[in-house]
Amino acid sequence: QVQLVESGGGLVQPGGSLRLSCAASGSFFELNTMGWYRQAPGKQRELVATIDTGRNTNIASSVAGRFTISRDFHKNTVYVQMNSLRPEDTAVYSCNARVRVEFGMPFNEYWGQGTQVTVSS
Repeated sequence: QVQLVESGGGLVQPGGSLRLSCAASGSFFELNTMGWYRQAPGKQRELVATIDTGRNTNIASSVAGRFTISRDFHKNTVYVQMNSLRPEDTAVYSCNARVRVEFGMPFNEYWGQGTQVTVSS
């Protein structure tokens, strides 16, 4: 079983910062691309940022220059540092990871339970 456990959400004022963390645990052979997605009420889930095993990143244009994604390979953890937060960043943020459970098996996607980020004064 692979588990993704997120932390770091909460309430912050506009212009403030938060850092989300997502740690992968369980038994697996390979942890590939990890990333963050978000879903606001009444909207579809959208990409926030991803980072692969070569530390190559893909950042949504709506957060570029404000959000930074990074990962700690030793801790199997991905982070997103969110600065200059805006009310429109309010959403449930979910962690995603492509995982190969055993050698030779295909990659499967796993999701965390989601963490609420609310930007409001």
